[in-house]
Amino acid sequence: MFSGLSIRITVAALAVTGLLAVAPVATAAPDASTAATSADVVVRMPSAVEDRLGADRGQLIDAVSADVLARSHDAEGLAPEAAVAELADEGRKVVVDVRTVAGDWARGVAYVEASRARHGEPEGWLYIAHRQDGRWVPGLEGDREFAAYAARSPLVGEAERRNMTAYAERRTEPQAGAAEAGITANTNGLLLPWMPDYYMTLTGGPHAHDGGSGYWSALDFAGGNASGLVRSSREGTATSMCGAGGGWTRVIHPGGFSTDYYHMRNTTYYNGTSIARSALLGTIGTDTCAGGSATGAHVHWSLRTYDANYNGQYTWLNGRTIGGWAWWNGSGQYSGCGTRLGVTACPGTAIYNRTS
Repeated sequence: MFSGLSIRITVAALAVTGLLAVAPVATAAPDASTAATSADVVVRMPSAVEDRLGADRGQLIDAVSADVLARSHDAEGLAPEAAVAELADEGRKVVVDVRTVAGDWARGVAYVEASRARHGEPEGWLYIAHRQDGRWVPGLEGDREFAAYAARSPLVGEAERRNMTAYAERRTEPQAGAAEAGITANTNGLLLPWMPDYYMTLTGGPHAHDGGSGYWSALDFAGGNASGLVRSSREGTATSMCGAGGGWTRVIHPGGFSTDYYHMRNTTYYNGTSIARSALLGTIGTDTCAGGSATGAHVHWSLRTYDANYNGQYTWLNGRTIGGWAWWNGSGQYSGCGTRLGVTACPGTAIYNRTS
């Protein structure tokens, strides 16, 4: 259960002194979903983690929040206080979820909600923080600190560490042209987000994850004979980005890619958990646990990769093969199609998920 923790986050650094003595690892319970809300930032923290952090918890949340706002596309160019205020005016929150703490290490998830006034998806990051000289220094996906922490933090398991290393060895590349698809577009056998040899209907071709700018990295699927069950595109380590009951999951795969799944319901809770290929994540739905909007039950699936600094970012689909289909941008977002064995499948077409 969560305590009645309520922290007023001002985003300006809090002055915290002294050393923090903490007990062994504490993790959020799978069924814990209550959030403590302040006027500025939503803080999620199980009582065991709160107790272990003690007075340092405010400085940790403050530091992570500042990093999140510095990385957010929607907060670009704004001072932290102004960014928080502008997001709040749109009814959007900055969320910092502290999942695990051990000694001088903490780990969790942080995100900026998407606008609920239009179609779009949230911006979210895994983070690891290390207490140095009495202060918490976070490493957000994309920071050099994150790369260093992932390599040595006791909160990162060996399987996950191997996957993150594979990420760091793959740099993002420009979009492929028709003649360039092939080796550069290889996704190491990623499947579409349901069981092999079943079908769903493509409802949205390649488009930006947030519905706005950036690489066209996302696809939308609904219906079909897969019972609406959303499954992992490959084995890896999975994290429920919104916490227990939320409809957003990220899976880090071997070979340099990760995949996001949004709008699900009946989700399985994961917290850096090793899973197999086609592991059950949830069911297609209209969940907006981190903002955005959804018309009709579907899964919003997105492809991500890391650059050499562990910078997790949405990457291009154009020319890449997923589930046996090569995906190509259309003249506008959502209009692109997939091709396989001479067949072209555009939005509205039912397609089978193939392993080759």
